[in-house]
Amino acid sequence: MSPEFKIPRQDINLEPFMTQAPQYNRKTIVMRTYKTYKCEIINIVELTAMEKLFHLKIMDPTERAIFDFRPGQFVMLEVPGVGEFPISISSSSNNREFFELCIRKAGRGTNMMHQARVGAKVGIRGPFGTSFPMEEMVGYNVLLIAGGLGLAPLRAPIYWVNERRDQYRDVHILYGTKEPSQMLFTYQFDEWERVNHITLLTIVEKPDKKWKGRTGLITKLFEDIPIDPNNTYAIVCGPPVMFKFVCNHLDSLGIPMNRMFVSLERRMHCGMGKCCRCMVGSTFTCVEGPVFNYWSVMNLKEAI
Repeated sequence: MSPEFKIPRQDINLEPFMTQAPQYNRKTIVMRTYKTYKCEIINIVELTAMEKLFHLKIMDPTERAIFDFRPGQFVMLEVPGVGEFPISISSSSNNREFFELCIRKAGRGTNMMHQARVGAKVGIRGPFGTSFPMEEMVGYNVLLIAGGLGLAPLRAPIYWVNERRDQYRDVHILYGTKEPSQMLFTYQFDEWERVNHITLLTIVEKPDKKWKGRTGLITKLFEDIPIDPNNTYAIVCGPPVMFKFVCNHLDSLGIPMNRMFVSLERRMHCGMGKCCRCMVGSTFTCVEGPVFNYWSVMNLKEAI
């Protein structure tokens, strides 16, 4: 009599796909979009009257260890009882203890987040999307250009460059807002300049009585820095209307469009390309973006 055949027990937690960071940066790979990480808010920094910076810690140590992202990617933030919405990650990819999300009060979900306190629990899915090609920029000058809230997603590549400062040549941060009171992360400006040897230029459109800096549009800042178009990459984050003026100006200076990168994070919705609200022509910006070079954006009708 043949022995009874038994199916060996399998511990799913030991399987490779459960112990390795999921790869979301290629649309040809099936994404674990259903995976939700439970997080705790461990700190809240009030940046302006409209923006707060949230420090989130993934509660499970194993999940926290495998969570990995690159500059330019985003997560879907779930507020219990309200829903979820996309937010770009605004912290260093080397920080394994927590990550940071800069959230502007703009709708029901973001309003609820602004009412949250330290210790509150939320969920995230991701990370999703393409990222800035930081390795491709090694050995080149780097222009990091942000308008308004655009400094939040730009902060991740700033951290990347700071942590590998010897790999890059001249680095300039150009930052503009409508009013001085809208400037974000002002407490880090001195660190970027003095510690990381980065040139920071700021400008506002509507100065108040206390403002002593530059006044005008952000493109005016190009007059104050030397640009070598053959050895320069540019990353641009901010309102889409800004892309045309900034990138067209960079183009007039001779920087190739395939070395200018923009983030269309404001078009993100479900993060999976299922709701179709991120579509530009036949392109799902949730899946194939949010990071594009400017040449690709120019060929996407109504992208900006």
